[in-house]
Parts: sequence; C-alpha cells; structure tokens
Amino acid sequence: MALAIFDLDNTLISNDSDYLWGEFLVQKGYVDAKEFAATNAQFYEDYKAGTLDIYAYQRFALKPLSEHTSDTLEKWHQEFMAEFIEPIVLPKALELVQKHKDAGDELMIITATNTFITRPIGRRYGIETLLGTEGEIIDGRYTGEVAGTPTFQEGKVVRLNEWLKENNKTLEGSYFYSDSHNDLPLLKIVDHPVVVDGDEKLVTYGQQQGWPCISLRD
Repeated sequence: MALAIFDLDNTLISNDSDYLWGEFLVQKGYVDAKEFAATNAQFYEDYKAGTLDIYAYQRFALKPLSEHTSDTLEKWHQEFMAEFIEPIVLPKALELVQKHKDAGDELMIITATNTFITRPIGRRYGIETLLGTEGEIIDGRYTGEVAGTPTFQEGKVVRLNEWLKENNKTLEGSYFYSDSHNDLPLLKIVDHPVVVDGDEKLVTYGQQQGWPCISLRD
C-alpha cells in the first residue's frame, strides 16, 4: 500500500481555498472589506513569491474564526462550500483520486491552509487523512493562534514525518502531487513527485529532474 499525497490549493481544486475564504468573508460582509481584502491579496502574492511569513498570515486568517461561535462558523463554511468550492472541484482530480483508491493506496492531503477551511474539502474528494495548519482551540473556540508546526514548505516534511512515525508508515512507493515551488522540500523526498499545473519555478525544476508534469484542468 503506497501513500498518495496531494496538495490541495491549485492542485485538487482550481483556485486557492485560503484566498477564496477571505473573498467569501468580504463578500458576505463578515469582515471589513477594504482592509481585509487588501491584506489578503498581499499575503497571497507573498505566497506565490515564496516569501510568505506563515505565522503572520495564519494569525490573520485565524482571527475571524476566533470572533465567532462554532455554530456560526459551520454555517458559514456550508455556504462557502456551495458557493466557492463546488464550482472549482476538478473532475480529473476526482478521477485521479479514484485511481489511487482503486490501486489500494492510502490517500492524504497536506496543505498549508488551516484545517477548518480544508477538512470539508478533503471529504468532498473522499480523503479523510488531512495534515493542515492547526488553529489553537481553547474551550471550544479558536484563539487566533497557531497550534504546532504550520504545514508550509519544510513544515510539510516535519508534519509528515511525525505522522509516518505515529502510524508506523514509510514513504516507500509514495506519490506527491503539487502545483507550487513552496512544496519542493516534500516533492524531493517522495518516490514519485508529480507537478500538477505547476507554477513557473516548479515546472522548470521538475523538467530538469525529469518529473512528470500534468494538468487536471479541463
């Protein structure tokens, strides 16, 4: 049984769920539109450039979660899934996931985006095992702080190695599918790295290494 690992944003879905969650909050009027939208956009540019301060970004992203009850957040997420995520679900990505299931592989998503946003998206793809950035929760409410190691760049390797040890698994025969050069630390340690609709830097590196470069877009 091989481990098939998937990045989420711009890999299994055709946009960035973290960025879209911010757009959702702005459109619904749940945050101050002008200030939030500008900051959200700048963090997204930093991410694409590989210069993102992950702790600063996650505190920004987690702050709205800390200001509302779990019931309210659940209602919001249902709206978010229907209005923002369902339109960017990729049929070819669903087929790829099913291919690995049919092969008997164990499936996992590793994403820098926090698990409040991403766990329901993972379930939409039929993937229950998800490693994402965890928001600290005390007495049933988000505090706005990060818990543990964010799953970003080298942090994905750290969290994956912890999971492998805890579950007595190895990376023998493993796959990792990603679009981003931020994921090079993890792509370099799996047996089968695959570039999916990659950014320019990742495509260039992948081609130099002879990695498969595929598209899951229509």
